[in-house]
Amino acid sequence: MKSIASALALLASTVVVNAHFQMQFPAPRGPFVEDDEPNFCDGFTNATTNRTQFPLSGGIVEINSEHSSWSAAFYISSDSNPNSFNDFQQVNSFFKDQGEGKFCLPLNLASSNFTGLQSGQNVTLQMLFDGGDGNLFQCADLTLTNDNSSISSLNCQNSTSGSGSNSTSGSGSNSSALGVAATLNVKVLTLLGAASLIPALLA
Repeated sequence: MKSIASALALLASTVVVNAHFQMQFPAPRGPFVEDDEPNFCDGFTNATTNRTQFPLSGGIVEINSEHSSWSAAFYISSDSNPNSFNDFQQVNSFFKDQGEGKFCLPLNLASSNFTGLQSGQNVTLQMLFDGGDGNLFQCADLTLTNDNSSISSLNCQNSTSGSGSNSTSGSGSNSSALGVAATLNVKVLTLLGAASLIPALLA
């Protein structure tokens, strides 16, 4: 884990970014700063006290993509104030998608490989986003809950779905390969597999 974190930190210090992404939900640690986006947590190293309630099961991460093709992965830390890549554990395989605009990414922490998570626990979510010009990062400080009301009221829609309506409410089927939940009408994500990207980071 430390070698991967070191590789991510090295890339973050050298990358030149031409396009961006913004986490819409859950709320990120602070205002979007495009110059700091290649850095750990978009440059925000301290946890916020205003945490977002996020469900253990059936969660959704809403983002805005400015890339036509991209891949991503999610990381979780249970530390009270994580401030480095070493504090995080990857909870799903890398996945990829196509298109710019809004995307609703399912994240089922209850079935992820981060064990021991429970309702009421404070954690931090970090998203790694790669649009082809380097790794970008944003973080959100969360309080986990069994209540899905924050997702039910989100009304998240994918920009490239073609359906015009992608509900984040209702029941869905779990995907153990991703460690996420595929909720009703949410765009299916294609696995890259972590093994296809990590060697490039460590080369």
